[in-house]
Amino acid sequence: MHKIWIILKSEFLRRVKSKWFVVATLVGPVILVAVMVLPAVLGILASGSDEKAIAVVDETGVLLERMQAEAEDQYRFVAAEAPLDSLRAAVEAGTYDGYLVLPGDVLTGAGAATYYSVEGGGLSFGERLERLVSRAVEAERLEARQVDAEVLEILETSVPMRMVKLTDEGEAADDTIAYVLVGYIMGFFIYFAMFFYGAFVMNGVIEEKTSRVVEVMVSSVRPFQLLMGKVLGIGAMGLVQMAAWAVLILLLLTFSGSIASLFLNPADFNLPAQASQEEVLAAADFSVPEIEPGLFVWFLLFFLGGYLLYASLFAAVGSAVEQQQDAQGLMMPITLLILVPIIFITFIVESPNTTLSVVLSLIPFFSPILMVVRAAVTDVPFWEIALSYLLLIGGFLGAIWLSARIYRVGILMYGKKPSLRELARWVRYA
Repeated sequence: MHKIWIILKSEFLRRVKSKWFVVATLVGPVILVAVMVLPAVLGILASGSDEKAIAVVDETGVLLERMQAEAEDQYRFVAAEAPLDSLRAAVEAGTYDGYLVLPGDVLTGAGAATYYSVEGGGLSFGERLERLVSRAVEAERLEARQVDAEVLEILETSVPMRMVKLTDEGEAADDTIAYVLVGYIMGFFIYFAMFFYGAFVMNGVIEEKTSRVVEVMVSSVRPFQLLMGKVLGIGAMGLVQMAAWAVLILLLLTFSGSIASLFLNPADFNLPAQASQEEVLAAADFSVPEIEPGLFVWFLLFFLGGYLLYASLFAAVGSAVEQQQDAQGLMMPITLLILVPIIFITFIVESPNTTLSVVLSLIPFFSPILMVVRAAVTDVPFWEIALSYLLLIGGFLGAIWLSARIYRVGILMYGKKPSLRELARWVRYA
């Protein structure tokens, strides 16, 4: 244990004192949030950035006027009476973004509206255009049947829905969206961390093996001690980073009300300009979710367990090869194991208490991500979390034993890259 501690301390201090550690700790959350949020933001900006000029061939004679009245600012519908060939040429020349054909029988439901463009409509644009045409057709058909204004008002009525969560203390606001967001953030943090720190361990092993430093080290320590010291040292560094990020998430949640109030205009909720922050947030139906401190504890514990499990496997891969390019094939099974939770994460969020969700969150290779997500979005019984973590630790002990048997042979083997069958033979060596 003394030798393991020396190696652990050396690996930890050497990395924590570097500049990249400070930069990664500060910039890491920003990059992760950008990866998760930026695509959606860019999609919104792209859908509403430019005004679309659309020529409309309205064979009904009544729908275009209704569409122009209800059209959003970025859509400009223009009546077109030119032949379709001329409209096609105008679209190709850039005069219009596209042209829409509304056949006469679209009012009866027999025909279909068709939009022609060079660049394609895009998902969001196609949905909005279909909604505009449908609303225009609906309004025209209701008016043609001389439906009373009161009936029209009834059809357009929407009922607000409040979600209330039943708890042991009584009733509370249902902050499901906030909990889902926290679950997604925590799950993806652990996902990227296991990949990042696991690859860190693997590259460190490859570097020591290539430089022959490991041959000197194994003359003083056993390969298992060297493996454990390296895995635990880098794991301690990762735990410090994850703890810092957990504190950051907690601070953001604590001050989320103040941050949200900066983007809310009291006038939008019929409130005076001097309305207090509490009044504005209440009018916007915004509430800060109450995240139990225990969730952050489990977040750190499951990260540590997941890291130890996968880092030991990455270390075994690193000991079996001499350069990073050779490790790609051996990393494939490990990569697939890490990707499975990401495939099921949406299902877990939607149905956290189904049998499949419970079983998946108990499997050691998946529990570091899926159990944390479940704990964030719903109340998971303590025994399930405890059992999941015990199984995770058991999985780590099995993985470190397997990896140590590969590591003791691999760090001194050079030349041809071993196959999976040869790695299995290394495990069986006495």
